[in-house]
Amino acid sequence: MKLYPIETGNFKLDGGAMFGVVPKAIWNKTNPADAHNMIDIAARSLLIEDGDRLILIDTGMGNKQSDKFFGYYFLWGNDHIDGSLAKYGFHRDDITDVFLTHLHFDHSGGAIQWNTKRTGYEPAFKNAKYWSNQDHWLWATQPNAREKASFLKENILPIEESGQLQFVDVPEKDYLVASSLGFDILFADGHTDKQMIPHIQYKGKTLVFMADLLPTAGHIPLPYVMGYDTRPLLTLDEKAKFLDTAATNNYYLFLEHDAQQQICTLQHTEKGVRLKETYTFDELFN
Repeated sequence: MKLYPIETGNFKLDGGAMFGVVPKAIWNKTNPADAHNMIDIAARSLLIEDGDRLILIDTGMGNKQSDKFFGYYFLWGNDHIDGSLAKYGFHRDDITDVFLTHLHFDHSGGAIQWNTKRTGYEPAFKNAKYWSNQDHWLWATQPNAREKASFLKENILPIEESGQLQFVDVPEKDYLVASSLGFDILFADGHTDKQMIPHIQYKGKTLVFMADLLPTAGHIPLPYVMGYDTRPLLTLDEKAKFLDTAATNNYYLFLEHDAQQQICTLQHTEKGVRLKETYTFDELFN
C-alpha cells in the first residue's frame, strides 16, 4: 500500500460559522480571519494505492458550478485535482474507487463533471465505483432545510444514474467497522447523518482521515464545534470519545480542511486533549 495527499483546491469560509459559539477573539489565534471574517480552508483528499486498486477519498468542490457560486467561497491558490494526481503519475481515469465521507458539496462536488457538450453531467472518474452508505444517501437526497444548500442534486443524483454507486454496510451498534476497501470506517452522526471516517493502517501507524469530525487543528478543544453541524451536542460526544482514543493510541489525524497543517497528533493534558505535534505528509511518511 502507498498513500498520496491530493490537494484539490483551497477556498474560504466564514470563521464564525466554522467555530460556532466560540468567540472570534479565541479562534482567530489559530485560524486567523481576513477583513471579511473569512478563514483559509483546504480541500485535501487522500489517494490509496493498494494492489490493483486506486482509491480516492473525497473529491473537493470540482469546477462545474457557476462563477456566482464560487464567488461565495473565495477560491485561492493553484491546486487542483488533476495536477495533484499527475504529480504522482496518475490520471483520474486510473481511479478504481471514489469513497465519499459524506455528500456535502465541498467533499463530493468533484465526483461529477459536465459532459463534453455541457448539456448534462457525468462521473468525473469514469472507471470508478462510488462509495456512500444507504442511510446517508437517503439523508442527502431528501435533505432537511438546514442542509439543503450543501447537498446539491447535480453532485449526487448523476452518481446513481451512472450505475456506479455502491453502498457500504451501516452497522447497527459498533460504529467502527471493517470495510471491503481495506480500511476501517468510523460512522459519526453529529455533523451530518452517517458521515464516514476512514482509519487506515499504514507503515505501522493508524492514519485517520478526519473529514468534518475535526476540520482543522484549531477545532481540537471540545466546544469548538462548527455551526454547520446538524446535531452539535452529538458532535461533542463523538469528538470526546474519538479524541480520547486518538490521544491514547497515538493516531495520526489527516486534516482535510486545515490549510496550514496536513497531519497532527494529540496528547492528554490537564485541560483535556490538545494538539501534540504537526507534520507534513512527506516528513512523516517519506
